[in-house]
Parts: sequence; structure tokens; C-alpha cells
Amino acid sequence: MADKVFIALQNNADAQPIIEAILADNPEAVPQESPGMVKIDCPWRLVVRRESIEARIGREFDLQELHVHLISLGGNLDEDDDQFTLAWTR
Repeated sequence: MADKVFIALQNNADAQPIIEAILADNPEAVPQESPGMVKIDCPWRLVVRRESIEARIGREFDLQELHVHLISLGGNLDEDDDQFTLAWTR
């Protein structure tokens, strides 16, 4: 099984605060930018936190809004109102 999870988001102004929050909350995450997409790889586990995004955009954020910017992901998904977690079980 792969040892990295990933999330790929559109590379646009609306997705930038989400990308910034993911990178801040996951210090081992590595972004790969292309003209239309940012793919973020992270070993074993990556967490997207609602409150980290809210702090950057200055308003409430429903994690379901993430799906508007989502292109692809890799890993087992666990999602609730506060966080979106991709992980591989060791």
C-alpha cells in the first residue's frame, strides 16, 4: 500500500486559503503546483480543519464547500463537520 495520501484542488484564488490552511496544519505536506491544480502529498495522514480555513477567509466555512474545489484525493477518507482526514492505516 502507498505511504502517501494526497488531495488535489483547483489552483484558483478561492482555493488558496484552503491550500494555505492544509499546508499550515500538515507540516510534512508537500505541494506540487501546476497551472490548474495544486496536489498536496503527505506521508500517511493529512487533515483539513474547518477552523483553520475560517481563520484565513474570515467567515464560517462548511467543509462541504471543499468539494467545489476538489479534483481528486488518495487515501481513506473520514469526514465530519470539523475536519476532513485522509489516512492510510499502518
